[in-house]
Amino acid sequence: MPSEIQTPFPWRRFGADTLYMLGFNLVLAVVLTFFFSHGRYFWLTLVATNCIGLCSFFYIDGLRLLLCRKQPERMNWLVFLPVVVTGVPFGTLVGSHISNWLVGTDPVSLSAFGSGRLNGLLLITLVATVVASTLFNNRDRARRAEMAAALEKVRAESIQRQALQAELQLLRAQIEPHMLFNTLANLQGLIAIDPARAQQMLDQLIQFLRATLSSSRTESTTLAEEFALLEAYLGLMAVRMGERLRYAFELPADLRSVRVPPMLLQPLVENAIAHGIEPNIEGGTITISAARQDGMLALSVSDTGRGPHAGAGKPGTGLGLHNTRERIKALYGDAASVTLDAASYGGAIARLTLPL
Repeated sequence: MPSEIQTPFPWRRFGADTLYMLGFNLVLAVVLTFFFSHGRYFWLTLVATNCIGLCSFFYIDGLRLLLCRKQPERMNWLVFLPVVVTGVPFGTLVGSHISNWLVGTDPVSLSAFGSGRLNGLLLITLVATVVASTLFNNRDRARRAEMAAALEKVRAESIQRQALQAELQLLRAQIEPHMLFNTLANLQGLIAIDPARAQQMLDQLIQFLRATLSSSRTESTTLAEEFALLEAYLGLMAVRMGERLRYAFELPADLRSVRVPPMLLQPLVENAIAHGIEPNIEGGTITISAARQDGMLALSVSDTGRGPHAGAGKPGTGLGLHNTRERIKALYGDAASVTLDAASYGGAIARLTLPL
């Protein structure tokens, strides 16, 4: 059985702590020089504070990071306290000898324990070490809290994305059967009065479903592909309605590659036929257009039918416009809008405004 892989020693964090400790020792040397030595012996004091402070720091912070490599900020104080207690005299004795070797002063020996000089060094080292260790520990705790908050934010965003995907899939699952149901209902009515046209319509339906199969399962499609699918659908409807249904498309070349959610305009085209064009004896024209408008993408489905104030042309499920609004809201929030108004020339116009 392979042995458990241990977490490597955090040398980068240890190096960063060392830089902080050097700055702390500098401040301590300035304080000791100007408050206790009347501004004299600064360099000697600086050497002594660095030697003693760094020896204590290497012992204490090194053990802290070594014992709790993954989460040093969670080190038990019952374990950390003996490290501090043993680290202070260790740093004082070893640092004092190093300082003596560097500047030629008298080192602190074991026989000096209890003396005023050693007590002063121990006190200064203890205070400095405790303050530095507390600062480092609090910094690690703050860093861990920030990491935990960042992970929680990522987790919340992931859950939100999953919920959004589930909602969009549900809406799409409602839209697709809605279109198919309407088409099959029209086909059923046509079979009784004109079997030949019903067969032609069935052939068109098969071609349309083949064309939409891949597009309806993708997260996005281009406007060129969306308009091509709508043209196939309107061709299918024209088989049943004949000359009563006319349609036109307005898609600028620079917008053909713009990506949009698949089958976004399909329910609006269905509504225009069912409630606007089909109830009219003379039929009407459907125009589907795309344009840039104030830095946004403006899509519209207009018809010359009965208009929105005439009421529903025939009974329906009411899913078309509702689901379009829900999809737009889920994908773009308040940055997009869907409206249905009466057209100035008669009929109705549904507008979608999306971010480009």
